[in-house]
Amino acid sequence: MMNQNRLPLIAGIIAIVAFLLYSSVFIVNERQQAIVLRFGQIVDVKTQPGLYFKLPFGFFDADTVQLIDDRLLRFDLDDIRVQVSGGKFYDVDAFLVYRITDARRFRQTVSGNTTLAEQRLRTRLDAALRGVYGQRGFEAALSEERGDMMREVRDQLSADATSLGLTITDVRIRRTDLTAEVSQQTYDRMKAERLAEAERLRARGREAAQRIRAVADRQVVEILAEARKESEILRGQGEGDRSRIFAEVFQKDPDFFSFYRSMAAYQQALETSGTTLVLSPDSEFFRYFRDAQGNVPVLNREAPAAAPATPAQ
Repeated sequence: MMNQNRLPLIAGIIAIVAFLLYSSVFIVNERQQAIVLRFGQIVDVKTQPGLYFKLPFGFFDADTVQLIDDRLLRFDLDDIRVQVSGGKFYDVDAFLVYRITDARRFRQTVSGNTTLAEQRLRTRLDAALRGVYGQRGFEAALSEERGDMMREVRDQLSADATSLGLTITDVRIRRTDLTAEVSQQTYDRMKAERLAEAERLRARGREAAQRIRAVADRQVVEILAEARKESEILRGQGEGDRSRIFAEVFQKDPDFFSFYRSMAAYQQALETSGTTLVLSPDSEFFRYFRDAQGNVPVLNREAPAAAPATPAQ
């Protein structure tokens, strides 16, 4: 009976020992570091992974353990409006990578709270970005100078981060973009520049076209003048040959020449149908109608020959 009465007591003692043991042990893994607090004061910092002991009864604030990250942490800051040296505003996205390297100071300054630490970093990162951009133009963020700008921001943050127990390992600018107002202004300026360039090209084209047209017109005038000159020369030569041939024909056979000329006159005068000629029948114009030899009757030899009349329609 006595052994059975002792079982609850033994079980209670074992439970108390297990509880005290459990309250005295804490584990730190490779991604963490631990701050041991005794009555709110830091008594130890564990930076290596392992199994560690502390005083039990943490609920009496005897010994408590605060675990904090021992990894690289990233903090993003988006849509920061910065002003460059030219006076224009741009939207910038950036982020920084940091590590908690002084857990004791980190606990003392921000109570080991990562959110509080990042709130302070936000203000200082914003100020550093504004300062770095304010000394440069927009093109610097798109050139090789971008790397120098990020290092400069990191150097400006280092002192403030150290005061929080942090170490800034890297700062990166993810985006540098025009604001809506500047974007529209830039678009309007680029449009005006392109329109001006197009107008310059059109003006050059019109100038070249006028120059080419003037050269072509001058060449046309020269070619036509030369052609008229040659045509007049050829026409004169032709008229001369014609007159010479007629003279030669007249000298060889005056009667045939007279007959030929009359036939040509008949063809020209009577070519149009319905032509009416008001002439005397004894007119010289009709001499070959009366006689193939062109002889005029004796009675009319003394009479003057009538001139050809103008054809009437």
